[in-house]
Amino acid sequence: MICNVHTVEETVELKIAIIFAVLLCAPCVVRGDEQIVVDPNAAHHSFPHFWEQMFGSGRAILTLRESYRRDLRTVKAATDFRYVRFHAILHDEIGIYDEDKHGTPRYNFSYVDQIYDGLLENGVRPFVELSFMPSKLASRKTVQGFSYHPFVAPPREYARWDALIANFAAHLVERYGIDEVAQWYFEVWNEPNLDFWGGVPAQATYWTLYDHTARALKQVNSRLRVGGPSTAQAAWVSAFIRHTSDEQVPLDFVSTHVYGNDKSKDVFGTHELIPRAEMVCRAAKKVHDEVVASSRPNMPVIWSEYNASYFNEPNITDSIFMGPWLADTLRRCDGLTEMMSYWTFSDVFEEQGVVRRPFYGGFGLMAAGGIPKPAFNAFKMLHELGDERFATDSEHALITRRPDGTFMIALWNYVSPGADGPSITIALRLPEGARTIRLRRLDASHGDVRGAYAQMGSPQYPTHEQLEALRSSSALGAPEELSIVNHQVSITLPPNALVTAEVLLR
Repeated sequence: MICNVHTVEETVELKIAIIFAVLLCAPCVVRGDEQIVVDPNAAHHSFPHFWEQMFGSGRAILTLRESYRRDLRTVKAATDFRYVRFHAILHDEIGIYDEDKHGTPRYNFSYVDQIYDGLLENGVRPFVELSFMPSKLASRKTVQGFSYHPFVAPPREYARWDALIANFAAHLVERYGIDEVAQWYFEVWNEPNLDFWGGVPAQATYWTLYDHTARALKQVNSRLRVGGPSTAQAAWVSAFIRHTSDEQVPLDFVSTHVYGNDKSKDVFGTHELIPRAEMVCRAAKKVHDEVVASSRPNMPVIWSEYNASYFNEPNITDSIFMGPWLADTLRRCDGLTEMMSYWTFSDVFEEQGVVRRPFYGGFGLMAAGGIPKPAFNAFKMLHELGDERFATDSEHALITRRPDGTFMIALWNYVSPGADGPSITIALRLPEGARTIRLRRLDASHGDVRGAYAQMGSPQYPTHEQLEALRSSSALGAPEELSIVNHQVSITLPPNALVTAEVLLR
């Protein structure tokens, strides 16, 4: 064995040299809880923005309010969404159907025109949910529990229902032209597997409703798009496709619903405890696979309602939790659906009665008074993602690229509701040519208006000045710039934070 012997002075000099070398190389390694490589040569695929093509909203009559249209314009500017869906276009309050003293049907499209004119003038098309039953056409007085008391019984005469649908569709084609209306969607009813449909038995009587409706629409013009079954809890899809195929009934798309807090027994018929983060996209996979295995394997699937909760849960739908929940939903649901409609874009919404305060766990992106919630900011940030998605093993990231070559990355730190979680640090290794990153953050200190609302005493009826202050407090603020050192950067995310990172190239 050969031993190297150093003097004391040489040993000290050696230690100093080692320390100096470590200090010099410190920027070479960015340490974090997770390392993510952004590789331009990695596998990638098309990433259409399926999550922001459509939103739900309060019922049809509410679209005539200026508060509704103001919120619509705000969300349109942030997401450029194309369709809106709402209940009750056939409700008595719209006035579309009546009968004279002899029982002869009379149609009135005055409010219908104002409703659809208003949408189109604001750059949004209707996804027409054909509901609910006009009271004078209902076979019995079966009423659902919403505050506006929709009638949900089958029609007393299907010939009258067919004529209503045909006259309605013909009026739309005459007013807007078939080239326009052919770009709309017509969905038959809402959640007929729940108490929104009073037919007995529910499925068989819904099939009858669908068959009559689809054929009446197609007789007006074959280019009109019709679909269903618009079920809750991802139900009936296989049976519905089988029915329409066997009976040769027109079908242009499949629609259904799911929420993050739906139960596994209702969606899958099991007793699993499926986390809120997984429920929506596991249901999307179920339906996707059912369609692929059906006689119509290329049928478009549209989730015409989804959200993290179907309850009023302020700590969910009003909170920053929606940022990571939404981002993770995009990651998981990619490739499983044509379009997903978040329920809803606005808290101009009265299913449980008139809204009593701005933050009550409503479904909307916009709280009463036109106040953007964290969910609005999440949609606004994720709108900036590119239309190509790159492969990564991370469960906390979406790596995308825009047409101009800019990488846009979403990072998040998901923590389940009611749980405690630590901050995490994500180290990004970026491609050659990356010089700066611009960050937008959504967390308790950025884009979360609830802190400002609490500081002003949580007023039930904010004044004009308070509303202006709350809208200002909801803003995300200017992007934060980080320098890139040796192609690497480190980003720390507190619990339930969402970050989008725009990689600026030389």
